[in-house]
Amino acid sequence: MDWAQFSIFLASMAGLFFWNRSESRSDIRHMDAKLEATRELVRAIYDESRNFHNRLCEIEKKRNS
Repeated sequence: MDWAQFSIFLASMAGLFFWNRSESRSDIRHMDAKLEATRELVRAIYDESRNFHNRLCEIEKKRNS
């Protein structure tokens, strides 16, 4: 193996390393966005269930009064 092949090999390995790193960062950003959307959805469901429970409690109070 001469120096030209070795330098091409090192350059290609470095290129693949940095490409893989950028792809993993992209995947992390994508998963963070999905996680945040899921958190917002869960929070909305939680708020809706609390509102529904409060409305049921008010109806019960009116019925029992």
